[in-house]
Amino acid sequence: METRSNHVLVGSVVLILLAVLAIFFVWIARWNATAEKEYDIFFKQSVDGLNKGSTVAFSGVPSGQVKEISLWKPDPQFVRVRISVNDETPVLQGTTATIQGVGFTGVSEIQLDGAVKGAPPIRCPDAHPEQDCPAGVPVIPPKQGGLGALLNSAPKLLERLSTLTERLTELLSDKNQASITGILNNTNRLTGALADRGPEIAATIAETRTAIQKAGDAAQQIGQLAETTNGVLTNDVKPATQNLNKAVAAAQHSMETLDAVLTEAKPGVQSFSKQTMPEIGQLVRDLRVMSAALTGVAEKIDQGGAGALVGGPKLPDYKGKKK
Repeated sequence: METRSNHVLVGSVVLILLAVLAIFFVWIARWNATAEKEYDIFFKQSVDGLNKGSTVAFSGVPSGQVKEISLWKPDPQFVRVRISVNDETPVLQGTTATIQGVGFTGVSEIQLDGAVKGAPPIRCPDAHPEQDCPAGVPVIPPKQGGLGALLNSAPKLLERLSTLTERLTELLSDKNQASITGILNNTNRLTGALADRGPEIAATIAETRTAIQKAGDAAQQIGQLAETTNGVLTNDVKPATQNLNKAVAAAQHSMETLDAVLTEAKPGVQSFSKQTMPEIGQLVRDLRVMSAALTGVAEKIDQGGAGALVGGPKLPDYKGKKK
């Protein structure tokens, strides 16, 4: 019985020593390990090539690793990636996360960059933390990287490449090739014609330069003539204009005087029209009667002589018939 009790006691002491040794190693490991912070990243794109344990780098410097990858249940179009980084990593306001491929191996990593100097660190707010930290840890906003943007735009790129290929096929059809050949032939003929007419073109250009120079001289002379004409107008026409103004003023004065005279003579004219005009009419009628009488007298004198005015008309001589 004593031997069995000693074995149990020895075993218990050994187990206790092993437990204490394990606790000591764990404590040493935690003492040497640096503190870490966790963040969530919600990607609205494929995370192909990203796995649990993938590297997280800040501006190319390894700073942590991926802890968890899962679909976000409230909105399945998002993929939640939880990362842990060293406590010394400057995850500040303005920091963004992108997925970048590592060479051509198909493995991806998360790249953090964009921290602004002096900006506060990304953390959960005290008020309404569920809005900015829906999973309980701060959220780093995502940004499409080269690989992600390429994968997202691949369908559109393929569609555009297909459309471009179809249009190039239509452009390079037999009919269009014949047209392009004709255009090139015409261009060659035109180039040859221009080369043959090179001296004539040079002479034309020289004549054009001469004409432009003469036009410039003529413009200068026209400018001088304009200045001279301006001086003549200033020195000669201005006095004539003043005399004309005086003449117009004198005519205006004369018109005003005539208007005053007509205004003063208006009552006399009206009286002449009402009284004198009827008398003149009666005088004209009397003159007509007198003219008719004188006409009758003249006819009598012409027919019977002056005696016709004194006596009656002369009777004709009567001669009887002889028996």
